[in-house]
Amino acid sequence: MPEGKDLDRLAALLNGEGRVTILCGSGCADAHDELLALGERLRAPMVHALRGKEYVEWGNPYDVGMTGLIGFSSGYYAMLDCDVLLMLGTDFPYRQFYPQGSGVRVAQVDIRAENIGRRAPVDLGVVGDVKATLTALLPLLEEKRDGAHLAQARDHYLKARKALDDLAAPGKGLIHPQQIAKAISDHAAEDTIFTCDVGLPTVWAARYLAMNGRRRLIGSFWHGSMANAMAQAIGAQAAFPGRQVVSLSGDGGFTMLMGDFLSLVQLGLPVKVVVFNNGALGFIELEQKSTGFLPFGTEFKNPDFAAMAEAVGVRGIRLQDPGEVEAGIAAALNHNGPVLVDAVVNRTELAMPPAVSIDNLFSPVCLSHVQIIPKAPT
Repeated sequence: MPEGKDLDRLAALLNGEGRVTILCGSGCADAHDELLALGERLRAPMVHALRGKEYVEWGNPYDVGMTGLIGFSSGYYAMLDCDVLLMLGTDFPYRQFYPQGSGVRVAQVDIRAENIGRRAPVDLGVVGDVKATLTALLPLLEEKRDGAHLAQARDHYLKARKALDDLAAPGKGLIHPQQIAKAISDHAAEDTIFTCDVGLPTVWAARYLAMNGRRRLIGSFWHGSMANAMAQAIGAQAAFPGRQVVSLSGDGGFTMLMGDFLSLVQLGLPVKVVVFNNGALGFIELEQKSTGFLPFGTEFKNPDFAAMAEAVGVRGIRLQDPGEVEAGIAAALNHNGPVLVDAVVNRTELAMPPAVSIDNLFSPVCLSHVQIIPKAPT
């Protein structure tokens, strides 16, 4: 619990004039009710970092999406276009996505004192658990009546969300990886544990897996270690044998630990492994192209992963046409045992940042496909 004087200073800052935006991270776990009460009191949009997704976005009328290099435009602008930024339990690393200029005041609440001010200068740092801090803070806050900032951010979010969902619609020719991710989300159980490999599978997971307070999303979000998804899925399934576990694996990550795939049979674990088979280290290829290099050492000569799975005693499903996706994913998730889905997806799926500027146009992670907006919407 923070000291009383810190709570008073934080309340005074939030009760003042100006538009408030809230940035939420993994420190918001178990504080969902308090977040909703805070959003209602301040009429403030909430932006989530990737590690805050599973705790913040579900059932939250104040959530306006994710920011960062793999975020999308509504989260980016809600955070950029404010007078007060309140950071709750986040060590969000992308400095170029914080509000710029001396007119924006920043307050940060974190249980770890060493995180405060580490990424961006703060006007007020409060050391405390997010849930405990909000519980003590809420009685000190006045209700804001001007909801224009929230309404604008929500309207922008709905447009950005529709643009993302349009990309996941079935098309002709090659399968879009977005369609695979959305189908997984639509057909998965209410308490599914999802794991995702670093790179593009993390992008699709962040954008299309819907959280509900019971689902979990696990990845190598701090360290960026390759080939994490299937190994994490094996551990999660062993720990929670009664829950559905789905690994969103890249073809590079899966083949790095292909031998561990045999563990599903050896241990009788019904993990569903979905391989985004684009025949390349897609994320690395994007990095090389964005910095002016011709792709080198990124192409794979993949086998038929589904046939390989069948050979070792795991059901294999190969998807090569958009019309096969819904039935194939549903069949995989309903199967009583381990499954490998070999989803052959578009290798050249474009991804661009939530806003294009000189600073991030040539970023090595130029990832996000939403509309490009040159300035904050009015």
